[in-house]
Amino acid sequence: MFFLGVGIVLLLMKYFEIGPVASWSWFIILAPFLAAIIWWEMIVPALGIRQKSGEDVAEQAKKERIRKQLNKR
Repeated sequence: MFFLGVGIVLLLMKYFEIGPVASWSWFIILAPFLAAIIWWEMIVPALGIRQKSGEDVAEQAKKERIRKQLNKR
């Protein structure tokens, strides 16, 4: 998310010609978006970082509650 935020700010500054960013190359302005793509497609999977881990914990707790309820009967 950080890379996207920086990219959007730089993009808006370039578009509205604000400050020194107006004279920068488009390659520099678009670099944070490339960094975001690399992060999501290569680094996150390589490190095993997943958003679903929280969902997995919730699903496991749900299954445990169901198992306990079925055992009480």
